[in-house]
Amino acid sequence: MDRTEKRNFVTSLAAIFADTSFVLVARNDGLTVQAVDKLRRQMKDAGATYKVAKNRLAVRALDGTRFQAISPLLKGPTALAWSADPVAVAKTAVEFAKGNDKFVILGGALGTQSLTLDGVKALAELPSLDTLRAQLVGLIQTPASRIASVLQAPGGQLARVFKAYADKDAA
Repeated sequence: MDRTEKRNFVTSLAAIFADTSFVLVARNDGLTVQAVDKLRRQMKDAGATYKVAKNRLAVRALDGTRFQAISPLLKGPTALAWSADPVAVAKTAVEFAKGNDKFVILGGALGTQSLTLDGVKALAELPSLDTLRAQLVGLIQTPASRIASVLQAPGGQLARVFKAYADKDAA
């Protein structure tokens, strides 16, 4: 990379860090090309981005952002992953790390909060954003369905009483 490419890369990475809410740092020493491709596909399916970046350039991009606390993690062969949904990145990375011992999660940052490996694993255990939205919609719909059943109950009781009288008169 020449200086212009490096400057553009740092600028684009800094813009990404300004827009995202979570950044994961992992060591990818010894991963095969097939394994990295598989991880990139899984990250893309989860709505995340996985990128191997030069540590020196990544540290420059992190300078002045809320993720500056992860700069000490950028030593050796590292990769970054980020997304607007922090749970999706954490889940994908933790699942991939279970099946591949050469992919080691070092930590990450959720906003200004720095996370260790245990913090990333705890984040991965949370339900995803889509699941939380579905649960919220379910909670909102539950009172409405209960109100509808309560309002229908008196009408149903009256219908059963009238039917009982009709059956009694018919007999």
